[in-house]
Amino acid sequence: MEASSHDGFREFVAMRSTALLRLAVLLAGGDRHAAEDLLQIALMKAYGRWARIEQPEAYVRQVLYRQQVNRWRLRRHRAETTVPVLPEPGTDTDAGSDPELRIALWAALGRLTKRQRAVVVLRYFEDLPEAEVAALLGCPVGTVRSTAYRSLAKLRSLVPELGPEGPTEQGKPLSYQAKGIQG
Repeated sequence: MEASSHDGFREFVAMRSTALLRLAVLLAGGDRHAAEDLLQIALMKAYGRWARIEQPEAYVRQVLYRQQVNRWRLRRHRAETTVPVLPEPGTDTDAGSDPELRIALWAALGRLTKRQRAVVVLRYFEDLPEAEVAALLGCPVGTVRSTAYRSLAKLRSLVPELGPEGPTEQGKPLSYQAKGIQG
């Protein structure tokens, strides 16, 4: 690798590693050590192809997604591990965010299944379209839609502070009850 390419890679890692690690932590279900390993693998793969990569961040994110999906497939029969300590928040936090809500949301994300968590992270944190999430996870678009719906319902039931769209005592969303829709 040329010196200019090497410097470009170093600059990319220095500028984007925090955001990429945050994504890796979400994909790894809060396990910071697994996330660091995941990011390291993605950066190693990017380094080997650095001179040919046109969009480095997109390439590294794609490697992160695919590597994590491969890990899930390999660990299909293993129990999910829990983490006693939540990861530290990043430096670019939302000014209006409530720390207690954030902690509750992290805990609720940990209670989702691996597929549910992947759909929520890719669809809402990464803001990817349903078709792209389906392609990354190797499933139909309908599966992404139904998984997203069930995942959000579960998150809202676990963390009621997320909003009034969550399930109520009757099992129907408030938005349906307000409109008089039978569900």
